[in-house]
Amino acid sequence: MSIRRRHVGIAVAAVVILGTFAYLVYGGIGENLVYFLTPQELAARGERAYDVPLRLGGQVEPGSVVWNAQAVDLKFRISDGVHSVPVHSSGAPPQMFRDGIGVVVEGRYHRPGVFESTSVMVKHSNEYRAPQPGEKPAEMYRSLRPEAGT
Repeated sequence: MSIRRRHVGIAVAAVVILGTFAYLVYGGIGENLVYFLTPQELAARGERAYDVPLRLGGQVEPGSVVWNAQAVDLKFRISDGVHSVPVHSSGAPPQMFRDGIGVVVEGRYHRPGVFESTSVMVKHSNEYRAPQPGEKPAEMYRSLRPEAGT
């Protein structure tokens, strides 16, 4: 009898564990995924896009970056090749931020047509290149920033 109880207990524990795992995989993750809109999708939302928290993604339009280091004020435009949206952020940009790089910004799109960002995230490649013999980390970092030269 005690062996049978033990098997039932193990079976119940396994069902609970598998049920929890299934909920996390199919239910919990889907509710917590956060997507971003492109400028074209933002424009398509019309009035529904204003004054709600969202993420906007695209590329930093070349020549649009205006950085005031004293005031810690950043302005630039995000483009998806079709539409362009002006972005304002009152924080320092990430170290890899530059013209033409992919970014995702969090914040709100306001009525004057400016996206007020609370967070700027740089999208970068996930490719790893092993350092060459004798190569220093500073040299590798420089290779990530084309305008600095390689």
